[in-house]
Amino acid sequence: MQTYALPSLVTLGVLILMFVNAANVGRQRGRYKIGPPHTGGHPMLERAFRVQMNTLENAVLALPAMWLFALYVSIPWAAGFGALWLALRVWYAVAYMADPAKRLPAFGGSMLVIAVLILGGLAGAGRAMLLG
Repeated sequence: MQTYALPSLVTLGVLILMFVNAANVGRQRGRYKIGPPHTGGHPMLERAFRVQMNTLENAVLALPAMWLFALYVSIPWAAGFGALWLALRVWYAVAYMADPAKRLPAFGGSMLVIAVLILGGLAGAGRAMLLG
């Protein structure tokens, strides 16, 4: 019997990353005394906010794509690609906070992983429809 434990662990990792990103925004707000709803006022708050929002935007693509890949193609490969996406997003967050210009390799890699997951899920779902 196949188990979805590995993609579930990746999903939990993504949730933890999003929680950490949100906490970082709060920490930057406190450090620079910038209350909501403002999202600017200091470059470090702006960086933290962009990391949070961009990761959230990407997770909306990555998580369903990973689960569709797991359902229609391969559970272990889906979890592997999901873990790679997660590692790239951690790299992205660290790089963006240090120097926004250094975020691009991690951003590009994470988008490539999303594309692979989407295409795999699409191909798998299409095959399942054709084979009944």
